[in-house]
Amino acid sequence: MRLVTFLRDGADRLGALTAAGAVVDLACAAQATQRDGAPFRSMLGLIEAGPPAWDRARELAAAAPAAALLDSGSVTLRAPLPLPPQVRDFMCFEKHVVQAFAAAFRMRASRAASSGERDALLAQAAAYRPPEAWYRQPLYYKANRFAVSGPDDVVEWPAFSRLMDYECELACVIGQGGRDIAAADALAHIFGFTIFNDFSARDAQAVEMAGGLGPAKGKDFDGANSFGPCIVTPDEIGDPYDLDMVVRVNGEERSRGNSGSMHWKFEDLIAHVSRGETLYPGEILGSGTVGDGCGLEHLRFLEDGDLVELEIARIGVLRNRVVRAFRAPA
Repeated sequence: MRLVTFLRDGADRLGALTAAGAVVDLACAAQATQRDGAPFRSMLGLIEAGPPAWDRARELAAAAPAAALLDSGSVTLRAPLPLPPQVRDFMCFEKHVVQAFAAAFRMRASRAASSGERDALLAQAAAYRPPEAWYRQPLYYKANRFAVSGPDDVVEWPAFSRLMDYECELACVIGQGGRDIAAADALAHIFGFTIFNDFSARDAQAVEMAGGLGPAKGKDFDGANSFGPCIVTPDEIGDPYDLDMVVRVNGEERSRGNSGSMHWKFEDLIAHVSRGETLYPGEILGSGTVGDGCGLEHLRFLEDGDLVELEIARIGVLRNRVVRAFRAPA
């Protein structure tokens, strides 16, 4: 299934996309077929209802009554999970880690007070390798679950930042929760996959990361976590480690990668997070940025009004425009 949240009559509705491009209003379809519509009132409600409800959703999507079919052009898509229970974001792509941190050293070198300092920073950039801890276990931070945006939403450039960046990520949504989940069993706990644009205020992030605690305002501003356009269930995704991941800005292709280059797999992430801790339905785990998948790696950041498109095979295109309606303070 390809599941969406869409806006209709001022309220969020749960839908399924058909092969012909229509949207099935699942609650409406359940009502028309005299079935219990409670599990189909929201994406989170469907996830929490479990596999029997997922099977019913498939049946409704496959044989939807005419009254439940909507033209996709007539609805406004929202983030598939407008208010996820939890969002964790990892760093699973070695190429991104190497290139992003090396680029950060080069940025510092460009502001160096002396040629000696500049040369030392450039040498650090050339020699950078991920720390040993990155190879021992998956590393992550908890993102702001309230700062969510969705397909075609305008993301407001925060006034405290001068350097806005995009980050192209694949994310999984937990379907069945659990604790101490073995990596061998972990894929069965995934409800589906979606695209994640982890927008970042790089200058703010650089300042706070020097404190050694992790990102905060560099990632925490309204709309910073964009998801969509849909959640695709594993049966339609097939191999999650064979998905092309493409970034375009204003129609220009900026990068192209593949989910197969993940060092840490989603099975590893689920096993790691669930050690001594319960994972709940609807939680989102981000892969981190695919190699070449952000502007920082190339020291090429966003401009006011840029249209960012992230495309992942078998999921679709997540599109957002970044707009600064004000000037950052001098």
